[in-house]
Amino acid sequence: MVTKKFQDITLSALGMGAMRLPVFDGDDAKINEEKAAEMVDYAMAHGINYYDTAWGYHGGNSELAMGRALSKYPRDSYYLATKFPGYDLSNMGKVEEIFEKQLEKCGVDYFDFYLFHNVCEMNIDAYLNPEYGIYPYLLKQKKNGRIRHLGFSAHGSCEVMKRFLEAYGEKMEFCQIQLNYIDWSFQDAKAKVELLKEYQIPVWVMEPLRGGKLAKLPEAEAEKLKKLRPDEEIPAWAFRFLQTIPEVTMTLSGMSDLEQMKANIKTFETEKPLSAKEMDCLLETADHVLNGTLLCTACHYCVSHCPKGLDIPRLLDLYNEHNFTGGGFIAPMALMAIEKEKHPDACIGCRSCEAVCPQQIKISEAMADFKAKLA
Repeated sequence: MVTKKFQDITLSALGMGAMRLPVFDGDDAKINEEKAAEMVDYAMAHGINYYDTAWGYHGGNSELAMGRALSKYPRDSYYLATKFPGYDLSNMGKVEEIFEKQLEKCGVDYFDFYLFHNVCEMNIDAYLNPEYGIYPYLLKQKKNGRIRHLGFSAHGSCEVMKRFLEAYGEKMEFCQIQLNYIDWSFQDAKAKVELLKEYQIPVWVMEPLRGGKLAKLPEAEAEKLKKLRPDEEIPAWAFRFLQTIPEVTMTLSGMSDLEQMKANIKTFETEKPLSAKEMDCLLETADHVLNGTLLCTACHYCVSHCPKGLDIPRLLDLYNEHNFTGGGFIAPMALMAIEKEKHPDACIGCRSCEAVCPQQIKISEAMADFKAKLA
């Protein structure tokens, strides 16, 4: 297992994410704990020492399952991470109650890594609001040794991350972002990596395979990669991409069965960064995979001609995200931070925006489709 140094400890470069554990009958809340424990046992035996869970994963049952699966091992033989669930604004005033319950659910006296969960447009104001006392409470737990390392995860824009870092960056030790060769440009993950580099904060990676979408590519794209590395499996390319980025310390994979885990661990037996030629080919592959997205350049000509004053480039970004992901929570979550009268359903289809769009995007059709998909 490839390892990485983080401060004075050694971490496995691959961590086990506990958001997609095996379940019964497709019910996300019903974890198959026997199979989950089998995966943990295999991970421990093959060098993985980092385990990531969260309050809301699997309907609140992930922390329980991971706590039970890890309980047979000495506490100093693994590193456990969980998060304060600020993705739900109703939790903001409950930091002490939730933190104590998380320790109980996981059956531990401390967390090795603890995160502000999902810093984004929807919750940044609440996270920065001193009334809730979240930041000082977590710093107190760190001082008391109940949190060993404090960080945050972010699905929000670079601008939102900057706001968070300007307020709390001095005490943040790591940051978890969605990073893969699709989102390097699609979600501007490259700029997020550069921002964290400015603050000297190491990068933790979530969604390295984009929810499994990068585990299999169109045949033509796969063939191009195979010519460069005949023995490399397609999913491994996503991990090799991350091994090429020096700021990445931890790569989390939400493996849902033992076979996925075995394949990923095999990949992480070695570190094989991409050459410049291979990187160029992979990023070209990303462009082809993204073909069909609306390539708005955010010139804002459309905004100045919209009678409803919609932030069309932002809405198109969210539309692209929603389409590529096949639904999901990111676009609806981001829309929660936008006034209701500025949502896609506010578009009246007048096409004034289209008359001035240099990219000739059929914006009114996109907004109608977005409205239907959100419904």
